[in-house]
Amino acid sequence: MPRHPGRRTDVNTHANDKTGWPGMQFGIFTVSDITEDPTTGRTPSEAEKIRDAVTIARHAEEVGLDVYAVGEHHNPPFWSSSPTTTLAYIAAQTERIILSTATTLITTNDPVKIAEDYAMLQHLSGGRVDLIMGRGNTGPVYPWFGKDIRQGLPLAIESYALLHKLWREDVVDWEGKFRTPLQGFTSTPRPLDGVAPFVWHGSIRTPEIAEQAAYYGDGFFANNIFWPKEHYQRLIDLYRQRFAHYGHGTPEQAIVGLGGQVFMSANSQDAVRQFRPYFDNAPVYGHGPSLEDFSEMTPLTVGSPQQVIDRYAAMRETFGDYQRQLFLIDHAGLPLKTVLEQLDILGGEVVPVLRKELAHGRGADVPDAPTHAARVRAVYGDGPAREARPRANRGDNLSGPSPYQDVAAPAGAAFGVGASR
Repeated sequence: MPRHPGRRTDVNTHANDKTGWPGMQFGIFTVSDITEDPTTGRTPSEAEKIRDAVTIARHAEEVGLDVYAVGEHHNPPFWSSSPTTTLAYIAAQTERIILSTATTLITTNDPVKIAEDYAMLQHLSGGRVDLIMGRGNTGPVYPWFGKDIRQGLPLAIESYALLHKLWREDVVDWEGKFRTPLQGFTSTPRPLDGVAPFVWHGSIRTPEIAEQAAYYGDGFFANNIFWPKEHYQRLIDLYRQRFAHYGHGTPEQAIVGLGGQVFMSANSQDAVRQFRPYFDNAPVYGHGPSLEDFSEMTPLTVGSPQQVIDRYAAMRETFGDYQRQLFLIDHAGLPLKTVLEQLDILGGEVVPVLRKELAHGRGADVPDAPTHAARVRAVYGDGPAREARPRANRGDNLSGPSPYQDVAAPAGAAFGVGASR
């Protein structure tokens, strides 16, 4: 374990140490499935898979990857019902890797609790956290949390509007359609350094979510693991155009992330032979298109490291320069030993080459991948960042602009606590 697990770390330093180029982040994401290994007939326990996730995240950092992301599900056969708990535990055992989600359910989680939990995770991880917001793909989850799936899209839009406000205003008054009103509410802790976690909006099919990402100037993550590239190309092009429309920059300056999935071996025939039983029997893949057909239609690449490099280096021909590439490698019943071997190949042979390939010819105006340290510098320059210190008050922020000492309050505000305090 690191000596200072809560220490603030500039994750750009890691990228600079490895490549001299922080423009793009590479990592892995897990959907947290618990699937029978078709070659042995063995199904791991929930406890085993949770322990394995920590091992995988730590190894991802060891091999030089930049991001580890975990999904959110609330039903078997998935284990990840509490991403913040998982990521906080991983944060205490890592030093550099960015911790993210894939995805955080903006529809069925209370935005107040999201604001609190991920700001707390920011502090515990030293800023090494961001989120991919999404609506989820499990219909029954809505009534489990008292929501109506028929209102899924307007619920997502309203909930994110509130979350965005909670992270940027110390005292929030709010009234909407889908939750009780807020009056004089302060979400605590305040975001680390006064800068909210970076948000990606994830979608596999919904143009309104691309529009939402563009409106706020946030990132757009296209988890293009199921459908042909042309579908995602349309979503990303829409996002880029609307990003520029809302005045955040040129279309090329929009922040884009992509999903993908790979399985590798030194010999491509061995990779196909090893992965085929997992593909054929996995709940997500199995009993549908053949491995070959699915690989042709989607970014799934089963073969040699060079084949993966060639496939993913060509992504920008379709999507333009982008900032984050995440790979799915721990799914479909693959045992831990195999996943760690895949990480060794990914970090040792594939990602170093992709970094160089995708840095070459990159436009000068294309922004680097977002990090907390870079975003703090954009706000404060070389000056000190915010350190939120509350005033003495009883917690009812119904009068006065802020319960914090660094925001001026008129005399008599906050129950007698004036600016002199």
